[in-house]
Amino acid sequence: MIRTFCTNKFRRVTELSGSGWSFSPLSGEFENKTFPVVVPCCWESLPQFPAYRGVGRFSKTFRAKGDVRLVFQGVSHTATVYVDGVKLGTHYNAFTPFEVMAKGLPDGEHLLEVDADNRFSEDSALHIPNDYMSYGGITRGVQLEELDTAYISALHAVPSKEADGTWGVDLSARVVNLSDRAFEGSLQVGLEGLAASAWLRVSASAGESITVKGRIDGLSPKIWSPESPALYEVSALLSGADGVIDDLTERIGFREFVISGRDLLLNGKKLRIKGFCRHEDHPMFGCALPIEAIQKDLEIIRDLGANAVRCTHYPNDQLFLDLCDEQGILVWEENHARGLSEENMRNPNFEPQAEQCIREMINAHINHPCILIWGILNECASETQYGYECYKKQYDLIRELDPSRPRSSASCKFATDICFGLPEIVSYNLYPEWYVEKSAKDWVDEMYNWVQEKSEGSGKPFLITEIGAGAIYGYRTPVKCKWSEEYQAEALSHQIKAVLERDGCSGIFIWQFCDARISFEWFASRPRTMNNKGVVDEFRRPKLSYEVVKELYHSYDNYF
Repeated sequence: MIRTFCTNKFRRVTELSGSGWSFSPLSGEFENKTFPVVVPCCWESLPQFPAYRGVGRFSKTFRAKGDVRLVFQGVSHTATVYVDGVKLGTHYNAFTPFEVMAKGLPDGEHLLEVDADNRFSEDSALHIPNDYMSYGGITRGVQLEELDTAYISALHAVPSKEADGTWGVDLSARVVNLSDRAFEGSLQVGLEGLAASAWLRVSASAGESITVKGRIDGLSPKIWSPESPALYEVSALLSGADGVIDDLTERIGFREFVISGRDLLLNGKKLRIKGFCRHEDHPMFGCALPIEAIQKDLEIIRDLGANAVRCTHYPNDQLFLDLCDEQGILVWEENHARGLSEENMRNPNFEPQAEQCIREMINAHINHPCILIWGILNECASETQYGYECYKKQYDLIRELDPSRPRSSASCKFATDICFGLPEIVSYNLYPEWYVEKSAKDWVDEMYNWVQEKSEGSGKPFLITEIGAGAIYGYRTPVKCKWSEEYQAEALSHQIKAVLERDGCSGIFIWQFCDARISFEWFASRPRTMNNKGVVDEFRRPKLSYEVVKELYHSYDNYF
């Protein structure tokens, strides 16, 4: 399953996810042996490969003809794609979609092979041993598209509210001419349920990709909100001399998210964020969660009284974002980087790979109304001048690609961060009563006051983007020592109250929703080779803190 709604009615699309795949490791004990698998698949979920680092080949046959586009939602963490033994392309980064083209395929059966590589090396600046697991495999959905002479590769529709209370939508569509002749045609873009459309002229030279833009004004839609997540389909029809040759449907919501001084205003109301940080991780599936498991996570999150999720520390699956759109769950999404030192950031691949991730994340996800904030560079070198230049480049790129959303970064640099003048929102990861032996109230107050009095973040909205304590599921003791469920429950009670009762603080993301596997090479001080700060464990079994968080989150409204 790629999306929760139909994206094409005219284009010939076949989903390749599912059964019929085989997997072969290209090194180690089982080298070149074949195992049947269902895609999406993390090979660490297979009994023979719980800790395999290397290259694995996924193979499947398909029937098609002509110009074929293969779209991969995620391959971890480097992919090389072949059709009938011919290399079509490579891609770096597990968490963003990519495509390859096979032109002029003869009618019949063809062999698709994908080499996934989850090894660490200097060539990879973002995938390094870290406090989460870097899995291997085809970890998200795959689809095949049989195309005509030209097709729509992307459709963006960004709503904005006018001064008179009506709404407009800025349209941008990328059209690719696959033929060896010039293409002349038109693009009709319509908003279902609003009786509104725009006609855009398309003129592309042979083999050219072009972007056409337009706008629809004077709309009076239903408003998207956590309480009433109204959604509208935006459909584009591409026509040539002989009629319609391609189509693409996306989905949007009309909501206004603005900053007023230190406040976050959603549809004119002062928003209080009550959230969780969440990794895509499950003991049965790795990071390749099926939609049923994703939905179960969201049901638990909603039961806990949360209204927001922070996607840590990478762009999430489209299925997750689609469900958040439909269920009114607010999202902070960030590019792929966690805990990188200045030395890490000086890797010559770092900036190109980080910027590529931003481009692919925003290109794929800009239409989701659930996404309120774009984040970058979690706990990276924001206290150094070199780090500052990297933060500025990436913030500037986000502003270029999507000026409609505010930007932020989760910092752990306490009173040394020099980057707070760059984004619209100041965000801190604080762990009082866990890593820092101070009371939650004192530590939150201290850092908030430092931001207001001694940093360039003064006067901006302030968020706590990580806070929490660890607990091993089932470890209970009246001593209430660290790693016990009793200690975690008590610490979270102090922390939530300290944040949500702090004047000037717009909200909280608890670290974290569920216990998650970490890279075994990174181990550090993590019992069970897990990050154990989840309110539920990896099997989603509630710890004692579950009811504490649920009672507190339900006691605070979504708005101040």
